[in-house]
Amino acid sequence: MTVTYVIEGSEVTGLERFWQVIGEAVNGPGGYFGRNFDAFADCLGGGMGTPDDGDFVFEWRDHSLSAQALGHEETARYLRQSLSRVHPTNRPAVQRRLDDALAGRGPTLFDLLVDALTSGTAPGTLRLM
Repeated sequence: MTVTYVIEGSEVTGLERFWQVIGEAVNGPGGYFGRNFDAFADCLGGGMGTPDDGDFVFEWRDHSLSAQALGHEETARYLRQSLSRVHPTNRPAVQRRLDDALAGRGPTLFDLLVDALTSGTAPGTLRLM
């Protein structure tokens, strides 16, 4: 039997709130399902609340509201924070991504999350509504 996890897009006001919303969707109030992209990918791999057989879907309701909240402005904020923490050899690449986000170009956090959800799970696992 397929388990459906609902992501309420209207509750996603930024990246930190996304981590809370998806954690609670999968594991209940206060639940955890990653707090960064690497941890999120690990959680999508199984064993962190989703069925071991992989028979689950994420239904992302009002995803257009999330897309706005996780757009270029939030992407730039995230990259600005990341810039000081990344290895010095990665700073030029992160700076280019930041420059693109500030100019309204390139993938957004929403795009990256959708990519993680579609590439890290079985086909059809993500339903954008």
